[in-house]
Amino acid sequence: MMAFADLLERLAFTPGRNAKLAHMTRYFQTAPDPDRGHALAALTGNLDAGRAKPALLREMVGQVVDPELFAMSYDYVGDLAETIALIWPTAEAPRDIPLATVVQALGDASRMQVPGLVAGWLDVLPPSGRLALLKLVTGGLRVGVSTRMALTALAAIGTVPRDEIEELWAGFTPPYTPLFAWLEGGARPELTIRAPFRPVMLSTPIDADGLAPLDAAEFTAEWKWDGIRVQAAAEGETRRLYSRTGEDISGSFPDIVDAMDFDGTLDGELIVRRGDRVAPFGDLQKRLGRKSPGKALLKSHPAALRLYDVLIWQGDDLRGLPFAARRGRLEQALRGLHPDRFDLSQTLDFADWAALAALRADPPDPVIEGVMLKRRDSAYVAGRPRGPWFKWKRDPMVVDAVLLYAQRGHGKRSGFYSDFTFGVWDGTGLVPVGKAYSGFTDEELRRLDRFVRTNTTDRFGPVRALAPELVVEVAFEGLNRSTRHKSGVAMRFPRIARIRWDKPAAEADRIDTLRALLP
Repeated sequence: MMAFADLLERLAFTPGRNAKLAHMTRYFQTAPDPDRGHALAALTGNLDAGRAKPALLREMVGQVVDPELFAMSYDYVGDLAETIALIWPTAEAPRDIPLATVVQALGDASRMQVPGLVAGWLDVLPPSGRLALLKLVTGGLRVGVSTRMALTALAAIGTVPRDEIEELWAGFTPPYTPLFAWLEGGARPELTIRAPFRPVMLSTPIDADGLAPLDAAEFTAEWKWDGIRVQAAAEGETRRLYSRTGEDISGSFPDIVDAMDFDGTLDGELIVRRGDRVAPFGDLQKRLGRKSPGKALLKSHPAALRLYDVLIWQGDDLRGLPFAARRGRLEQALRGLHPDRFDLSQTLDFADWAALAALRADPPDPVIEGVMLKRRDSAYVAGRPRGPWFKWKRDPMVVDAVLLYAQRGHGKRSGFYSDFTFGVWDGTGLVPVGKAYSGFTDEELRRLDRFVRTNTTDRFGPVRALAPELVVEVAFEGLNRSTRHKSGVAMRFPRIARIRWDKPAAEADRIDTLRALLP
């Protein structure tokens, strides 16, 4: 557990990607089996060890620490797991516990046994080990590692390229012993599942200045729809729908899976479509994460796949062909697919970048996020190669809002107030419209922290209510109607673009401004 704790600490406090990769690679090279496999599962979100809810942890710590002392400590630290790790009294001489022992015990334990197990481990682990344990049992690692980054680190421990690891990744299960054996010189495992996930090709952001030196005639353009990127794979009787990271989401979208009457692998954008109309992302969000959606939801929010590309078709691997050739094969494939569930991404007619800019500025549907650009001669290459594919997204929406609440951050920001709720005017009062955790420099963070401490009007546990005085410029990618929020709106990917120290709160935007932006 202590080696895993050291890895999590290094990842949390290391901002650079290459340094994070080095830390993971070193761990995978030195940690024993099956500990390293369980660590890999935890980092990639595939470890089912989140058995302790925050309420259970609060009850546990309340039995060994004065509640008032804990409440004050939690308010200062701002993170439940970190507070418990620091304040828990050491009952025995500190000693290590294998990560595999923890995972195995949690897997075998009943719900009633979990508190005793966790408390016993907290008694013997030092603070850093306690923190790793608590992050593990609550499922809240938050160390800035994606599945792709973890697999990149894996590739560095041997000679197997990441692309090959990704090809077979969905067929492995924790603790991944055959995977590590292969990476360290063993035989390549046989494909363990049918209809496997094929690593997706991603685009890089670009703007008008970046496009200027490129030849428009070498590119095809398509609309960028506001859904989620997925891959539909069918082989024999096996049909699977994957997210862009390889997560199997078939159970959430049985209407798509049931219509996958083909043999191949298709790439596209998952949307909710009613006839010819694409619904806002909020409608799709109602389907995401539901393992078994009911008949009423399937009928009211029908899913569809807007196809971008074809990777495998009737046994032929087409990824090495130019995009123009794959597009032709995709058009042929579409003729045999269910029209209510599959359609084709439209290509745009443009002579130069100015003409494309005009199309981007006036899309035919508010759900469109921008345009995608693909070189006509580009092969389908896993990852994000620079040059073949670009995304030219629409400019973000921007409003001026007032800071209402603040909470301490996590990891290296746990000592600062860095998580903010903001609102806009509705009549003579302010209504919350979103939360943001990023978008400012370290110096701005320190200044914001001072503002919070001197302008607190009330406290609610770790949250501070603020005097409505500071305006921030909030950029966001989209807006949906929401019945969960008093304001009736929910922002997508909000971030603080600028702190308006100069602007009076009375001049912040009103809720009518946001409602006018709703699709």
